[in-house]
Amino acid sequence: MSSDKKTEITVEATVNSPAEKVWKLWTDPGHITGWCHASDDWHAPYAENDIRTGGKFKTTMSAKDGSTSFDFEGVYTNVEKYKLIEYTLLDDRKVKVTFSGNGNETKITETFEAENIYPHEMQKQGWQAILNNFKSYAESAE
Repeated sequence: MSSDKKTEITVEATVNSPAEKVWKLWTDPGHITGWCHASDDWHAPYAENDIRTGGKFKTTMSAKDGSTSFDFEGVYTNVEKYKLIEYTLLDDRKVKVTFSGNGNETKITETFEAENIYPHEMQKQGWQAILNNFKSYAESAE
């Protein structure tokens, strides 16, 4: 008997900023382009974001040398401001992001369904690298 349940991978980071600031930096397209990349040889030259249940998002991730790029996009299925974002990617994988604010700290936990092309550990490292970039970006933002 086969199972259709996908492997879930979780990454997390605690950001030294209050939840309201973290939310703004996470969801504003002008900020998304500043942090949404896994390594310094990549960047996000374009982002759009309609942060509401039923809204769509798209972020273009591109190698800085122009050799390759892809769009990371989906539809929000549940949005609770400052607390929760759930969405479905175009390939039907589900993602859940929680924001647990505690004063000037916010713990971000992302759980995503793994895809079947790349090894799970590689996917975890990539998503964690992006989250770590967000943490650095948020903690240095005014």
